Amino acid sequence: MADANLLVDWLRVDTVLLDMDGTLLDLNFDNHFWQVHLPQRYAAARGVALETGREELMARYHARAGTLDWYSVDFWATALELDIMRLKEEVAHLIDIHPHVTDFLAALRASGRRIVLATNAHHKSVTLKMARTGLAPHFDAIVSSHALGAAKEEQAFWQALREAEGFDPARTLLVDDSRVVLDSARRFGIAQLVSVKRPDSTRRDNDTGDYPAIDDFSQLMPGVAAPRLEAAHG
Repeated sequence: MADANLLVDWLRVDTVLLDMDGTLLDLNFDNHFWQVHLPQRYAAARGVALETGREELMARYHARAGTLDWYSVDFWATALELDIMRLKEEVAHLIDIHPHVTDFLAALRASGRRIVLATNAHHKSVTLKMARTGLAPHFDAIVSSHALGAAKEEQAFWQALREAEGFDPARTLLVDDSRVVLDSARRFGIAQLVSVKRPDSTRRDNDTGDYPAIDDFSQLMPGVAAPRLEAAHG
């Protein structure tokens, strides 16, 4: 198990930004929904073969990748003429929290640091997942990129988030499962970045590049609850 003190300098962290899907929550739900469940429903609604429907959807996904539209429930509901949230409810039993997340969040709260959920997920998806997991009370703020008008892949997101939350990038930690998002945060100047090795529990580990990465949140526990007073003398 990795030593969290080698991953994060907690004495230099005032704000913790946390991604939701693939980071705090198992990405299996999202992967299953977009790659299996929705193609089935889409093909049935169009009266086409499953493989035909899947290929059409994958082409649409690819065209919108990395944009707010890709993450927007409302965009896809309109584009596909399907009730996306109703379809998500059909497989909502797959929504699950990654191991040791709640313990990690509790330790962060005890340490006095500000905890912000920073997600590309549409607010309707956030509402569904918070209702299923009960994680909402752990956060000081929950921010969707849709409210800021830019995806996390864009510098405009981080600028808008900084204006909204007032965090100091030099004293901020981001934990995210997307290398593209971590790259964007790095360019913005967020000092400490940690990736997640296996966003989807049913799949193999991701390539996390040169980012320090965790198997689960128990690896960030040591040092999380260090007294804030120490930071003033660090």
